[in-house]
Amino acid sequence: MSERTENGGWKFTGYHMLAVMLVFFGVIVAVNLTAATLASSTWTGLVVKNSYVASQKFNDELDGAAAQRERGWQSTLTYTSGTLTVSLVDASGLPLKPSTIEISLGRPAFEQQDRVLVLPYTGGEIFSTEHVLEPGLWAIQVNAVVDGTPYRRDARVHVNSSGIGKIE
Repeated sequence: MSERTENGGWKFTGYHMLAVMLVFFGVIVAVNLTAATLASSTWTGLVVKNSYVASQKFNDELDGAAAQRERGWQSTLTYTSGTLTVSLVDASGLPLKPSTIEISLGRPAFEQQDRVLVLPYTGGEIFSTEHVLEPGLWAIQVNAVVDGTPYRRDARVHVNSSGIGKIE
């Protein structure tokens, strides 16, 4: 492939130019494919599927949150060694018995680990389920219905390497 000129020097040929162009564009294509693969396998950035519809429901959500504050219902969340526990009490501290409690779990910016758990009643005011969370930050949304009235709580959980969660 390399040719010697009359003075013994090396000559740059069309084959060399072809190799340079193939390597140049090959690197560009490889970088673009890598970026596209990483972009499609992480958070999409989509918060709601239809922002117009979500904006129409926003005032209803604010009204629901105000009504929830007026009722004085409180929840306690704990996460220890693979057990997620929720308890609900009314304003006077008496346990509430919701017909359903659903927990939405996920990483704040990574949809692939999102889950919805239905918590079974385990006695008294306690609802719990076994679910191992990997160390790191988790977003939790508690949704319950008590006598037809909805309850919602959003929280963050920092799970350490020992499996203990700190609720915020």
